[in-house]
Amino acid sequence: MPRKPSVTLTEAELRLMNLLWQRGSATIHQLVAALPKKQPLAYTSVLTTIRVLEKKGYVKHLKDGRAHLYLPLVGKREASRFEVRNLLSRFFRNSHEALVMNILQDESIDAIELQRLRDLLEGKIR
Repeated sequence: MPRKPSVTLTEAELRLMNLLWQRGSATIHQLVAALPKKQPLAYTSVLTTIRVLEKKGYVKHLKDGRAHLYLPLVGKREASRFEVRNLLSRFFRNSHEALVMNILQDESIDAIELQRLRDLLEGKIR
């Protein structure tokens, strides 16, 4: 039985979405060229990933001569909120408090960041 496609973004999908959010639109060739040389993806991998993103409803394409121009349909803010809601649902039983407590109890958070979060929660920062 084939695996059910994930509605969340994989790492490869997120890399391409970040490029599209930065650029506004791009062809497959432009996306391949814009990827960091340290983490390249083959043309066919980018094409396959973009097609998956199109099926998921994250991007659409327009015909530009012989090439397809890909545009994001979902903004970065909307995508990040969806991912957080998914995380909240899957790991924290929709408890915002449990999520925040998990973040606050993380030992890697430094004192400055912790104080900023406290200030945000107390309404001192907007």
